[in-house]
Amino acid sequence: MTIDSFPTDPATTAGDPPIYRQIYWQVRNGIESGTLKPGDRVPSVRALAKELGIARGTVETAYAVLNGEGWIQSRGQAGTVVTPGLATRRQAGRRPAGPREAGPAPGCPAPGCPAPTGSDAALESDLPMWPRPKTPMPLQMGLPALDAVPRKLWARLGARCLRGMRLHDLSYPATAGLDALRETTAAYLQVSRGLHCTPSQVFITSGYHQSMQVATSAVLSPQDAVWVEDPGYPPTRALLAQFGMDWRAVPVDEQGLDVAAGQVLAPQARAAVVTPAHQSPLSLTLSPARRQALLAWAAEGERWIVEDDYDGEYRYVSRPLPALASRDTAGRVLYAGTFSKVLFPGLRLSYLVVPPALVPRVERVHALLGAGAPWLTQATLALFMSEGHFARHIQRMRRLYTQRRSDMAAALDAALGPGLGLRVEPQPGGMHMVLRLPAGYDDRALALRLREAGLYAQPLSSWSSLPGAPLGLLMSFTNVADREQADALAARMRLLLRPEVV
Repeated sequence: MTIDSFPTDPATTAGDPPIYRQIYWQVRNGIESGTLKPGDRVPSVRALAKELGIARGTVETAYAVLNGEGWIQSRGQAGTVVTPGLATRRQAGRRPAGPREAGPAPGCPAPGCPAPTGSDAALESDLPMWPRPKTPMPLQMGLPALDAVPRKLWARLGARCLRGMRLHDLSYPATAGLDALRETTAAYLQVSRGLHCTPSQVFITSGYHQSMQVATSAVLSPQDAVWVEDPGYPPTRALLAQFGMDWRAVPVDEQGLDVAAGQVLAPQARAAVVTPAHQSPLSLTLSPARRQALLAWAAEGERWIVEDDYDGEYRYVSRPLPALASRDTAGRVLYAGTFSKVLFPGLRLSYLVVPPALVPRVERVHALLGAGAPWLTQATLALFMSEGHFARHIQRMRRLYTQRRSDMAAALDAALGPGLGLRVEPQPGGMHMVLRLPAGYDDRALALRLREAGLYAQPLSSWSSLPGAPLGLLMSFTNVADREQADALAARMRLLLRPEVV
């Protein structure tokens, strides 16, 4: 059966959910009520956007949420369909909900409560199927080696900062960040990433989401089209949609973001968000030719590039490549980095480096948004960096991750290769690996099965919104202590990934 269209009202009034949430609910309610059955086709993005008179990016956002939650699947040329077998996951006796009802879908507020805004709402709506567990789980992505964090040293440095605290330190911290931390960050980036910047160009934030909010608020306007990588980091799309941007998926190949394809798919784009050092999630490196093409695209059209260098420190087969921003001669690249992936996520510290001409504007935006981080956390990190502990920690982590990556890859190849034909894709850097799945596997179903068994992997297909999404499982090796633990985890995965179990 094919569903050609479904009702929705694109006229949004005060208090109404965003249009993409209305579309989300129409499709989800149709599935839960049985109107849309497993295998039914849903309208194409282009057709639905034209019918409703709205931007394609709005429909793409709604479909990305539905896809991420497992309600629908892209079948390439066959179109997008309701996920086969979905009926077994429906809750018996549960009536369909609506966009103003409480509870059933993450991101929808309870009656009388204000709707969530900003990055929290975006994450709730885009990644409800893969929530962050309360305690770390084996193979969980986004976590550095927590057992290798120098906790005692960090505590001693924090105590020193407290003992040396002055009266003015008790006041509001500097809006752009603690001067000492901006200075040490600028010095670190010059040495490690080839990025020559002054401390005044460095703005301290409380995480990637805040860095994105500052960056987009400074250089973009609502409804601006923005390129995003596909497959790519799902929260980036959710954040852009929440900020009112019209994100456009651009395919990634073996050379990274396909700039030529982006110019065809979204020639009106005003910006691009890219991960050139280690493409997220495939860990590909943006080739020199593509880097030159992307920089030229930005310079010639007065466009912007947000470079997300989330784990650029970790490369295992050669030296880390210089940042894309280090080759920017036109002042079009905003460079976003994080300390959370190097030290620990609880730190909640990131930074944004902007071209000199943008400093005054970003200063105003940064202050207006109240971006920043607590004084004590910044002061402790500045001391940690100035005394050389940060550089030594990164060197230790590179050696540790090289070993843990090797152990996990070898264990998975030994356990899953023979008989199952699964393979770990070689990757030059990063903090996770990709287990490729052949046709016939359902990576979402497998990820859920692993999660129920206490292992945390993410389906690669949920990171893509274009037809023909690749199949695979994304998993981290950073907290796998040794080969013995790697073998034990791989053995558990073999039992759960057998074809007869799928």
